[in-house]
Amino acid sequence: MMSKPLVGVQDYEREARWRLPKTALDYYQSGALDEVTLKENKEAMDRWYIRPRFMRDVSKRSLATTLLGHKVAVPFGVAPTAMQRMAHPDGEVATARAAGRIGAPFTLSTISTFSLEEVAMRAPNTLRLFQLYIYKDRELTASLVRRAEAAGFSALVLTVDAPYFGIRRADVRNQFTLPPHLRMANFQSDEAASNHLHTSDGGSGINEYVASLFDPTLTWEDVAWLKSITKLPLVLKGILTREDAILGVEAGAAAIWVSNHGARQVDGVAPTMEALPEVVEAVSDRCEVYVDSGFSQGANIFKALALGANMVFMGRPLLWGLACGGEDGAWSVLDTVRTELESTMALSDITRAMVVRRETRAHL
Repeated sequence: MMSKPLVGVQDYEREARWRLPKTALDYYQSGALDEVTLKENKEAMDRWYIRPRFMRDVSKRSLATTLLGHKVAVPFGVAPTAMQRMAHPDGEVATARAAGRIGAPFTLSTISTFSLEEVAMRAPNTLRLFQLYIYKDRELTASLVRRAEAAGFSALVLTVDAPYFGIRRADVRNQFTLPPHLRMANFQSDEAASNHLHTSDGGSGINEYVASLFDPTLTWEDVAWLKSITKLPLVLKGILTREDAILGVEAGAAAIWVSNHGARQVDGVAPTMEALPEVVEAVSDRCEVYVDSGFSQGANIFKALALGANMVFMGRPLLWGLACGGEDGAWSVLDTVRTELESTMALSDITRAMVVRRETRAHL
C-alpha cells in the first residue's frame, strides 16, 4: 500500500525501487560503465531553457499528432524495454494496453516476455511497433518480421547500436539471468534463442546471449536486405550523428530514432538532447525524427518537440509505473506526463524559437 500519492515519475521510481527484486531493478536502471552518459541524459535537458510567450489565446490546445501516417493522441510513446514481466506479471501486455488507453504508440522489444501475438491479441486497439534485432540466423529474423506483419504491427524499429551489448557492471556483479519462471516469448520454437538467457557463464547472461546470437557483422547493406523482405515502414533506432542520419535517410528509413539506448551501450556518447538538433538538421524533413533516453517529464518532452522531434519515447518510466500498479500504474505515468506537457503548452508554443541553450540565454 502506497503511503503517499504518486504525482511525478520520480515518485513512481522511488516506489518501484523497493518493490522490484534487486537483479531486476539493477537491470532496468543501470547504464554502461561509469554511467556518465546516464547522468548526462538528464542534465543535458536542463541546459535548454523554455522561452515562454504570453498573451496568446491558449484556451484550445491539442496534443494530437501523427506517427507514420497514423493518428495518435499524444506526441510521446513507449520505447522498447526488455523482459517487462520482471516488473509485473502482466508485463508488456499491461504497458501496451496503457499506451492504447492514452492514445500513444507502443514499441515491443524483440526480447520480450510476452510474444508478438499475445500483445496484439490483448492490446488490439494500440498502435504497435516492433523493435527488431538481427540475429545470426537470418531465417529466424525473417520469421520475426513475418510474424510482426501478421500480428498487425505498424512498423519495424531496427536497433542499429547493438551489435554487442555494453558493459553494465551491475549485471556482471549480479550474474544476471532471466528468472526461471519467465520465457523469451518470441522464441518458443527456437531452443537456443529461448533458453540461453536462463544461464550465465559467470558474467552478465544478457551480454552472453547477445554475443552468442546477435549478428555483429551488420552494415547498411543489411538495411536494404530488411527492406526487401517487408512492406512495413522501417525506423532506424540508435542514431546519434548527422553522418549516420544521412545514411539512414539514403537507405530508405521512414524515421530516424535518436537514441543512446538509455545510456546502456557506450559510456561517454552524447546525451540525446545534444544529438537531436544535428540529426534534425541533417534529416531536413525527409523523414520523421524520434528521440528517447532520459525523458520522464512533460517540460522536457516539450523541449525535444521544439527542437524538431516528431515523437518522444520513454522506457524506464513505464517500468516504474508497471512495478507500482501494472496496467493502471503504467497508465498513470503516461497520464502524469500528458498533464505536465499540457500545462507547459498552455504557457508556450511548440516552436524552435521557444527553446534556447542556457549558455546562449546568458547573453540575451
